[in-house]
Amino acid sequence: MIQQISLKLLPADAASHTSIIAHAAAALSVKPTDITGFNLLKRSIDARSRQGVFFILTLEAFISEPFVEKQHPHPVYPSLPANAPRVLIAGAGPAGLFAALRLIEAGIKPIILERGKNVKDRRRDLAALNKTGIVNPDSNYCFGEGGAGTYSDGKLYTRSNKRGDINRILNIFVHFGAEDKIMIDAHPHIGTNKLPHIITAMREQIINSGGEVHFGQKVSAIRISNGAVTGVQTASGEVFEGKQLILATGHSARDIFIMLHQQNILLEAKPFALGVRIEHPQALIDSAQYHCDARGQYLPPASYSLVEQVEGRGVFSFCMCPGGIIAPAATDPGELVVNGWSPSKRNNPFANSGMVVTVDEADFAPFAQHGPLAGMYFQQSVEKKAYVAGGGNFVAPAQRMTDFVQKKISTSLPECSYIPGLQSADLRTVLPKVVHQRLAGAFKAFGRKMKGYYTENAVLVATESRTSSPVRIPRNNDTLEHPQVAGLYPCAEGAGYAGGIVSAAMDGERVAAMIAAKWQ
Repeated sequence: MIQQISLKLLPADAASHTSIIAHAAAALSVKPTDITGFNLLKRSIDARSRQGVFFILTLEAFISEPFVEKQHPHPVYPSLPANAPRVLIAGAGPAGLFAALRLIEAGIKPIILERGKNVKDRRRDLAALNKTGIVNPDSNYCFGEGGAGTYSDGKLYTRSNKRGDINRILNIFVHFGAEDKIMIDAHPHIGTNKLPHIITAMREQIINSGGEVHFGQKVSAIRISNGAVTGVQTASGEVFEGKQLILATGHSARDIFIMLHQQNILLEAKPFALGVRIEHPQALIDSAQYHCDARGQYLPPASYSLVEQVEGRGVFSFCMCPGGIIAPAATDPGELVVNGWSPSKRNNPFANSGMVVTVDEADFAPFAQHGPLAGMYFQQSVEKKAYVAGGGNFVAPAQRMTDFVQKKISTSLPECSYIPGLQSADLRTVLPKVVHQRLAGAFKAFGRKMKGYYTENAVLVATESRTSSPVRIPRNNDTLEHPQVAGLYPCAEGAGYAGGIVSAAMDGERVAAMIAAKWQ
């Protein structure tokens, strides 16, 4: 007999195979020797009780019958024939890569055009940005093979289960080298140190199946005839022909938005979120979340998720990184953007998170002359102020949390993981009033919700501004094509239809499946 059960165990018990068997046997009223094995299906942490922290395990136990280990299905990627139909994909982030793999499954040849470099060569540009303040506009934390998520954490948690099959996406990651624990964890995470190898394996599969991946090819114009895509031209002057273009360029590709606007292709301004990245000592977050003086060896570094309504605006945490590092995520000189990431072990001494406020069209009013790009230029103006306030060279303006709320410039700053360094500044001169006023109100509220959160030992680093796209590229709900240009498929974060690695991957698959259905 196979029985599915749920167990609530202390961390040490959840880490012991023998203990899990014993507790499962007690729950099923059988002897431990009757259980021949079990498959762990789901795992999460419940830290709500003051009595302790527990793991919640869902498992299927095999009782008095041979144990069969759960197998994950392996996707099959055929070799494409020479005459396979072609589809162009702009961008080699999760949307572009998963779209390419889905097209190969359908017998269609993907041709990926990526403005940046491969994952290995990107590392040199990231090192230059961190150590010398030199930013390559085409190769940085946002641009290059694997997209923004490759070197900014690799978190796979999403609530977007209506957009596609989350387990299918996770399974594909496992197929290409991710640990299978991502299939069971409530908040799966690969880690910046491991994701590049997985991305490389995906690219090799695409090429081995007959697809193409071209680096250093930034799309500069979409070729259109009689209202339909015929191909693209890149900044190098090369032309790639194709009747379908999946536009998966990410939410930081401002030149793409400008190019579309100049070609009179319909765009829309959309709300996004803006704020700071906040860093605490990880031990403080562990103590607050686990209600203990020190985290035990069987517990992972604690995370948090906070949200508050302040004066009619949502203030919320974003991309929380336990045991993480704050990184410079600018894509152009003279602009300062920060993001966060964690290695797979999440073993750094700090915890950081974006803390942002929703901004909308009313806030973009000073940039109304830019039409649908008003939000983008509003976003850029804040990043330029942050760069100036930091003194240049990607040194970030920063302030202790308590000083920020009390409207005081910090006379000193706590130790921080941000490698380019910090400069004490009044962040109210960087952030729009609609943002800094609501952040100040939210921090006090968060301190009441989470003991120790509101503290002078937390530092605010500006600016967290690339939470989502400030521009939407509209598409038809039924065909997923742009309503104005046949064969143009806006996709994922850059088009305003996703928010993270998994949701972007699902959107890429969805668009690819729609194109495949047309060819078939």
